Amino acid sequence: MNRKVLLVGDGAVGSTFANDLLQHTKVNELIIADVVKKRPIGDSMDLEDITPFAGECDIHPGEYADAKDADVVVITAGVPRKPGETRLDLVNKNVNILKSIVQPVVDSGFNGVFVVSANPVDILTTLTQKLSGFPKNKVIGTGTSLDSARLQVELAKKLNVPVASVNSMVLGEHGDTSFENFDESLVAGKALRDFDGINDDTLASVESDIRQKGGKIIENKGATFYGIAVMLSQIVGAILDNHAIVLPLSAPINGEYGIKHDLYLGTPTVVDGTGISQVIETKLSEEEQAKMLNSADKMQEVLAGVNLD
Repeated sequence: MNRKVLLVGDGAVGSTFANDLLQHTKVNELIIADVVKKRPIGDSMDLEDITPFAGECDIHPGEYADAKDADVVVITAGVPRKPGETRLDLVNKNVNILKSIVQPVVDSGFNGVFVVSANPVDILTTLTQKLSGFPKNKVIGTGTSLDSARLQVELAKKLNVPVASVNSMVLGEHGDTSFENFDESLVAGKALRDFDGINDDTLASVESDIRQKGGKIIENKGATFYGIAVMLSQIVGAILDNHAIVLPLSAPINGEYGIKHDLYLGTPTVVDGTGISQVIETKLSEEEQAKMLNSADKMQEVLAGVNLD
């Protein structure tokens, strides 16, 4: 079986994802498309050098039409967030870029799974589904997976425990209306709030630190890409290998949490060879439930102002 991936967007996130994917998942063909035509040429040649160690793969530059028989199209293309800019500030800039990608990919005859990692990711994932007309399970966004990884790291530091022992998530929008499910979080099987030193002030500090982390990385090195690239390779690997994983992703909401809007939002999601096989409505406290509804409302306000014509 040919395992083919088209990567659209060969910036820091896209190229790092390609490197991670090739080292951890069997891929027969990786095509790289970018508006800057020289970069995919260079990256294809550079990535070839890992194939003696990672396995055979036909890596080459290409166009959207090459999606015809691909299993997955990964979209990382978009204008990156600048210091002081919110993800929602990017909407109008990146919607036009998205339009220029999705239609020619669909026109190619592509029938696989879209995976979106451009910001604002919940908005752009929702719009990718609407523009493509694809079944909702065939469109996935990286959602709050990176936020959740940052939360796990920060809590592990606070509690001086292995990061793998932390079971805590960020839910809702990948952005300003996101929230942490502290009330349900577990660390080594023990409720987070039962740990000494964990109180509302401590958790507020943790929340502040993870919200500011992306901006601080951008301020110091221009972009964030290692964490999100790993999330992308996990998602694409699950699709290609048809093994189930659970991550908090931009998933299609169909009445979960009492949300009445037709959109994608960050919630635990099962991904396998079919794309999204299950959207999980996790238990929330009353306060967290209100935050989830608020996040959905804010996303809908933005979507209502987007013109897809």
